Amino acid sequence: MNLFVAGLPYDLDDAELLEIFEKFGPVLSAKVTLDKETGKSRGFGFVSMKEEQDGKDAIEHLNDISLGKKPLVVKQAEERQRPEPRNKYRR
Repeated sequence: MNLFVAGLPYDLDDAELLEIFEKFGPVLSAKVTLDKETGKSRGFGFVSMKEEQDGKDAIEHLNDISLGKKPLVVKQAEERQRPEPRNKYRR
């Protein structure tokens, strides 16, 4: 199950995000999203849990708790729609 996590402290890194979520079960990946220009955290990230029930447990227990100044928002990630590539020869 893929999770979206917002409200992260700006100094939190991937390893710390992993540590928070692995209490609920095996984590396949945990990634804090970084700003391309500054390399600093944007305050949100994504976590992929191996089991769907573990992801649901993480949502139930972590959503709306405070790790810093802001409460966490933890929810199932929405599948991102990628735009179709434009063909410059197509009219």
